[in-house]
Amino acid sequence: MRFRDRVAVVTGAASGIGAAAAERLAAEGAHVLVTDVDDEGGAKVTAQINSGGGRASYLHLDAVSSADWDGLGAHVEQTWGRLDVLHSNAGRAIAVKPAHELTEQEWQAQIAVSLTAAWQGVRTLIGPLRRARGSIVLTSSVHALVGLPGHPAYAAAKGALCALGRQLAVEYGPDVRVNTVLPGPVLTGAWDSVPDKAREASIRATVAKRFGDPAEVAAAVAFLASDDASFVTGASLVVDGGWSVVRDSA
Repeated sequence: MRFRDRVAVVTGAASGIGAAAAERLAAEGAHVLVTDVDDEGGAKVTAQINSGGGRASYLHLDAVSSADWDGLGAHVEQTWGRLDVLHSNAGRAIAVKPAHELTEQEWQAQIAVSLTAAWQGVRTLIGPLRRARGSIVLTSSVHALVGLPGHPAYAAAKGALCALGRQLAVEYGPDVRVNTVLPGPVLTGAWDSVPDKAREASIRATVAKRFGDPAEVAAAVAFLASDDASFVTGASLVVDGGWSVVRDSA
């Protein structure tokens, strides 16, 4: 119960890693504010947490909307007046194509949802995070470390998140710790449309020889957000089953 009586906000929490992180933080005692643009999915995650004895509430949040963030900030201040954990997890791949084929709109949209949204969270919530001497965990990706065809904007945003995490750690320490988690091939809904051959190649390219589970990333998020990581800040933690240290081109 590392988060007993603490408050956590998780963005992009209607499914995948965000949902798993919300469930893990709640299981360890936090009241979790589940946020997403997917109201149905977010409400389902919230109901699952509450039915299992946890504490959660749901708030619609378009992570690229300043107005939505301002509303969330007001809700946090009025309801709790503090915030112990912000897991900035919102993000998705907008377009898979080489850089010269991306439209400006596609580029800007990717940067907005994968990078600017994290800044919006800090801009909005740094006050209550400082009062609680809280923790921020950003969700980046192994795309920050390795180039893969067709993901220039996504890789740029995820790489920038690691740099942003370091900068924020310096900017707001010692009051707030900031760390970044870099998932590799984790089995979420994003893989549903990926051909079997590509899925098998990703599995072969890991040391673990399997996909990761969102709960395994959530465990890393909970560690970084908890007092167990009290001397860890500005770090980038790779959770990829060894994908980034070995290659199988077959």
